[in-house]
Amino acid sequence: MNSTATQYPGSVTVVGLGPMGRAMAGALLDRGYGVTVWNRTASRADDLVARGAVLAPSPADAVAANEVAILSLTDSVAVRAVLEPAAQALHGKVLLNLTSATPEEARTGARWAAEHGAVQLTGGVTSPPSGIGQPESVTFYSGPREAFDRHRPVLEALTGRAEHQGEDPGLAALFYQLGMVMFWTSMLSFWQAVALARANGLKAADILPHATETADSLAQFFAFYAERIDAGVHDGDVDRLAMGVASTEHVLHTHTEAGVDSTLPAAVVDLFRRGDGGGPRRGQLLVPGRAAGEARRPDRSGHGRSGPGGWPLPTVNGQGKGIRSCWNG
Repeated sequence: MNSTATQYPGSVTVVGLGPMGRAMAGALLDRGYGVTVWNRTASRADDLVARGAVLAPSPADAVAANEVAILSLTDSVAVRAVLEPAAQALHGKVLLNLTSATPEEARTGARWAAEHGAVQLTGGVTSPPSGIGQPESVTFYSGPREAFDRHRPVLEALTGRAEHQGEDPGLAALFYQLGMVMFWTSMLSFWQAVALARANGLKAADILPHATETADSLAQFFAFYAERIDAGVHDGDVDRLAMGVASTEHVLHTHTEAGVDSTLPAAVVDLFRRGDGGGPRRGQLLVPGRAAGEARRPDRSGHGRSGPGGWPLPTVNGQGKGIRSCWNG
């Protein structure tokens, strides 16, 4: 542990007792912390008070009670609405803001806290309430490293892994939202596949092994593309947007034939068509930062070293590794 760490268990405040806030307060009580809580609907604290928590009559009293105040509210607007009347109590406090926010909202909140003499650590919790207090759960943090190190025992009481991403208070929110965009689009794709399967007489359990195998294969594609994107290598040998258009159109037509809502596959087709459709933005769908007109024409043949749907086949130790996928192109 860092030599500057505060000795814990001590006492911590939790502001906001939705499912996540209650789970956090409960985890701290389990670890022997003194816990002060506040919630607009006071009755949500009843079970925590029965376990030893102290219910503060106001946000100002809650923040004043301890050096560290955990904020677990709906959004940044709610955070400001709760804290503004308590501004005089913020001086010298560490605000552990675990409220979902955009990176810029997190930065604005950190500046506002600093103006009132407080330090904000932004946090992005990657687990549901059931994962709070578990050693394998992860939370991203950003903000002053000194505050992170000093209060790390509290952070690790909430989730076993506390990862500091940098001094910029917006980074934790960014990493959280990166995870969310991948999570929600992945879940939507699974639900979409289930709807299509059910329209064809299958159950969700029937496609689960195939869906899981497909999801597992994505890690190879992530690694393959990340290296090329960071290196700025876009030679045209893998810019197979035309094959992407064809593959996604097949997916769309399959939904249409089955009478399944096609909002999601239609949006995917539209993205690929825009990327392959000519004009100043042509070829930029999968080539971030490329100047207009630089993209080479995709190979429309679909032949050569490619994976499902015409995508490049990732290699392992120089050898192509086949990937079973629903992308049949």
